[in-house]
Amino acid sequence: MTLKAKHIVEEINGTRCTVVEKGASADRVDFLKNLLGLNKYQVVIADEPVVEGSPALYTIGVTDLVFNPVIAVYEMALKTAEGKKVSPAYWNQLTTDCVDEYWEFVK
Repeated sequence: MTLKAKHIVEEINGTRCTVVEKGASADRVDFLKNLLGLNKYQVVIADEPVVEGSPALYTIGVTDLVFNPVIAVYEMALKTAEGKKVSPAYWNQLTTDCVDEYWEFVK
C-alpha cells in the first residue's frame, strides 16, 4: 500500500505498463481501479502467484508509461469523484478526506 519511489515498467497481461502497486488486496484493487479510471488512466490488473493459505494478491498497472504514482500523488495531480485533489493519506486509504497539507496529517 505504500508508494515506491522507483518507477517500474513491466509487461502485465501482455501490455507494457507502469506498475502502480504490487501485492494489492482485492479491496485495494477496487479503490485504485476506480480512482485511476476517474483520472482517465487505463488500468491493467494481474493476479500474482497464490501462496497456499494466503489471500489472493494482485499487481496494478496503468498503460501510460510515463505515469509515476509518487509524483502524481505528491503533486496532487489526481482528483476524486468529487473533484478534490488526492492527498497521500487518501491514496493510502488512511482517510476519506483529502487534506491538502499532507505534512500535517495526523491519524
